[in-house]
Amino acid sequence: MYKIAKDNLAALFQLIADKQELYLPVKNAGQTNYAAWTEEAEVDLDTLKTVKSAKDAFFPQSENLYTVKKENKKLKIEPEKLKEQNFVVFGMKACDVQGVEVLDKVFLADPVDSFYAARREHGTIVAMACHEPEETCFCKVFGIDAAAPAADVATWMIGEDLYWKALTEKGEKLTEAVKELLAEAEEQPVEEEKEAIHKIVEKLPYMNLSLEGWGADALSEKFDSPIWEELYKPCLKCGTCTFVCPTCQCYDIKDYDTGHGVSRYRCWDSCMYSDFTMMAHGNNRTSQMQRFRQRFMHKLVYYPANNDGMYSCVGCGRCVEKCPSALNIVKVIKA
Repeated sequence: MYKIAKDNLAALFQLIADKQELYLPVKNAGQTNYAAWTEEAEVDLDTLKTVKSAKDAFFPQSENLYTVKKENKKLKIEPEKLKEQNFVVFGMKACDVQGVEVLDKVFLADPVDSFYAARREHGTIVAMACHEPEETCFCKVFGIDAAAPAADVATWMIGEDLYWKALTEKGEKLTEAVKELLAEAEEQPVEEEKEAIHKIVEKLPYMNLSLEGWGADALSEKFDSPIWEELYKPCLKCGTCTFVCPTCQCYDIKDYDTGHGVSRYRCWDSCMYSDFTMMAHGNNRTSQMQRFRQRFMHKLVYYPANNDGMYSCVGCGRCVEKCPSALNIVKVIKA
């Protein structure tokens, strides 16, 4: 166990960034999201939840796959290079780390997504415990401990110090690289911090949310439930829930004429949109009720059915906070 003074974090970030890329929560125009660290960046480690998770670091909102150029009446395909530079994602919370685990089961399953796999190989996650979980949080429902994030390195902000503990081989390697700035520390303050976090967690309104009746065996009962017909009606089809969700993995593939060739890229998509998976014959989900049902059935039934009972929700509460119609996964589970 090590620690570093909060006032010395800028030096820590500089040391990491000297050797590899560094992404961390940065405040810009009043909102905090993950961005590349610079000396001018307004680093914000106090905000509990970034607007979006750090999912972008491993599954970008948009990325080129390859470019097609015409040379001497022949087409030449130039694949986009895979990630080769090591990078660190600093400050991820336990729920968002679990979100990456959810993505792993999708993109690292056969056939492996090479773009995602390269980023996972080169990325190191430094997670931070949630000092004060908020009332929209319900990570405990899905077996996640806000006080002990399972990443390459776990950290705790306690008073004027950041406590640091390597948990994996990647974490040990990063620790060695910055050890000159770290000091040996006792584990007692961290244990006390964990206990304080757990006490807060137990008082949160959604932490005792029951998942009874959900899971891999609930397909027929939940799919045919008439409750969907009432639940979906306030839905605006805006896709905000999928945009801020740390586990949503749907994407579309499009072509773009650059003027010097055609680039094929992929970008996030949403099952809540009427043109999602649209093909020549149409779409197999023709109503908003069906699209609404699909989102929650996937997270609470289909995904656990295919992944040993693991849910595709991490209880981060972003959809609870951001949905303009107050339609979120907590309301669906309760209904």
